[in-house]
Amino acid sequence: METPGSQSSLHRANLERVVRAVRLAGSLTQAEIARTTGLSAATVSNIVRELKEGGTVEVTPTSAGGRRARSVSLSGDAGIVVGVDFGHTHLRVAVGNLAHQVLAEESEPLDVDASSAQGLDRAEQLVNRLIEATGVDRSKVAGVGLGVPGPIDVESGTLGSTAILPGWSGTRPAEELRGRLGVPVHVDNDANLGALGEMVWGSGRGVRDLAYIKVASGVGAGLVISGKIYRGPGGTAGEIGHITLDEAGPVCRCGNRGCLETFTAARYVLPLLQPSHGTDLTMEGVVRLARDGDPGCRRVVADVGRHIGSGVANLCNLLNPSRVVLGGDLAEAGELVLGPIRESVGRYAIPSAARQLTVLPGALGGRAEVLGALALALSEMGDSTLLDGTATGSLAASTPAFT
Repeated sequence: METPGSQSSLHRANLERVVRAVRLAGSLTQAEIARTTGLSAATVSNIVRELKEGGTVEVTPTSAGGRRARSVSLSGDAGIVVGVDFGHTHLRVAVGNLAHQVLAEESEPLDVDASSAQGLDRAEQLVNRLIEATGVDRSKVAGVGLGVPGPIDVESGTLGSTAILPGWSGTRPAEELRGRLGVPVHVDNDANLGALGEMVWGSGRGVRDLAYIKVASGVGAGLVISGKIYRGPGGTAGEIGHITLDEAGPVCRCGNRGCLETFTAARYVLPLLQPSHGTDLTMEGVVRLARDGDPGCRRVVADVGRHIGSGVANLCNLLNPSRVVLGGDLAEAGELVLGPIRESVGRYAIPSAARQLTVLPGALGGRAEVLGALALALSEMGDSTLLDGTATGSLAASTPAFT
């Protein structure tokens, strides 16, 4: 029996520290593990050898700084996680292993007016189909990350009022999906998951303080402070879309006037172009036409960028992030939108904060949120189960397959 402070309990704790560092990063050299965990190089070497012999990690030759090194990652068959992303018009699911490799991924249209039960039924079917496609045993499913476009109450897991998925308000999506799949499910809003995805795989890699701005049917921000998502006590941190720009402006869905969202979100921007471009225009189409030189679309994209920049300037003055990553369809406009954002930041932010800020487009596009859901599942799973050689849950063999 292990006792607190004993040699065996200390060894176990060190094993878990190494496994956690590798699990969160995907892969690390032994020198990086030592720096991340604070353990000595000799201790890390011995632990990695033990974990490799036990089949928990894989070690492959690599190079770091021009010198030979060994890259350590979790074993490809140690387990899998699932990411589920609900959007305004889509459902996207991805299955990945604990070495941060995506094994299967698929997206399908979703009726925004569908009830939560219908949406979760579709998610259950797609999850089952993709797991089956990977050929991985269902007992290896360690957890699921779930993204929804609305505020999640941190304590209860209840989805707050949302005009994007109106049939979902007041539901507990993680609890309901957990009941369908029989594994741990962790839920967060789409902006937070976009931030996680970009931080692990995309434009936020290596940065500990950033804001991920997603502009779509609404406007939200995922905030990363000291390497961790900041949600606030009620889970509503990052509602940048409801910063007031004009007290006499349009009435927002939140009940206030002149919110940032009323100058930047698709539902408000597209009507500006309908008289000249028709009613079938989408934000993706606006961006495409702007890149092709359409003057009206270029003007609208630039105006949206300047308004977003005003909100980003407020973030700079409050939080002083080192990087802002722009996601959603608008990010595809490149410098047509990023330039005006930087212009507004330079005008309205404290000069020292503006100088330290880098504004970049997201590197993951529409995949940011589902990859963030995978990252959420990876971050929430326990390490002791990996060392014991078991996953934290299993899908029942009787779970119906996709039909």
